[in-house]
Amino acid sequence: MGSFSIWHWLIVLLVVVLIFGTKKLKNIGSDLGGAVKGFKDGVKGAAEDTAAATPTAPAQQVTTARTADANTVDVEAKSKS
Repeated sequence: MGSFSIWHWLIVLLVVVLIFGTKKLKNIGSDLGGAVKGFKDGVKGAAEDTAAATPTAPAQQVTTARTADANTVDVEAKSKS
């Protein structure tokens, strides 16, 4: 008695379509989808703002000079034309 069968849900769906019409239901669906997308963008934007507000340490630079091995070759890369 507590749960509805598939036939109950189909009858409810038919009544809703008859009352509101398919065009109105389509508009409601697109409005709901836009609201969900806007909410996700807002949450993502808030997370980016929070990440941008926290300072990050600069990357360390390597300052020690290494001498080249006998096997190391230092050349410039040239692009093919």
